Amino acid sequence: MPSLFAPALSGFLLGASLIIAIGAQNAFILRQGLLRRHVFILSLICGLSDAVLIALGVAGLGSLIAGSRMLLAVVTLGGAAFLACYAVLAFRRALNPEAMKAANEGGTSLKAAVATCLAFTFLNPHVYLDTVLLVGGLSARFEGSARLAYAIGAMSASFVWFFGLGYGARLLAPVFARPAAWRVLDLLIALVMAGLSLSLVHRFFAGQ
Repeated sequence: MPSLFAPALSGFLLGASLIIAIGAQNAFILRQGLLRRHVFILSLICGLSDAVLIALGVAGLGSLIAGSRMLLAVVTLGGAAFLACYAVLAFRRALNPEAMKAANEGGTSLKAAVATCLAFTFLNPHVYLDTVLLVGGLSARFEGSARLAYAIGAMSASFVWFFGLGYGARLLAPVFARPAAWRVLDLLIALVMAGLSLSLVHRFFAGQ
């Protein structure tokens, strides 16, 4: 059905443009991919989570969330606190070589990895802004099967990106054979998380 190609492509390109930028989910999946731990299940969780949020946004949940100041406040400040805590942990890994070595050798349990992945997804307000509000809001341009194609296109972008990032990260393994590279990565992750946390707090108080 050629008429559905345009909305599907539109959704795919929009979804890709929103998730490719370095963010909490991407930094976490990149690190897990480099460590080759739980890559499939974590990439699947990220893709499915985005798909659910996109579906809710296309169905109209975005307008409901945008109209609730209390809900936005809880999500924003809660997400900022979580990102700040993870930034501190990343700084500690980067500044403590022994702790970093133990983390690389000991491994993170699947349960802990899944919990962290879900937290990065559902405690990060940027995820709601991107998938529910923006992708969902722009779906209003389409109707019927075209809107469905648009949603599927956006969902597909998430699956392609997260699986590509998780499994593609191992191509960088030779670089990360050096401890210094892990230190730089964790410092970068810490800065990204701290920056996201501060931006959320600033946005919250600026909107008061």
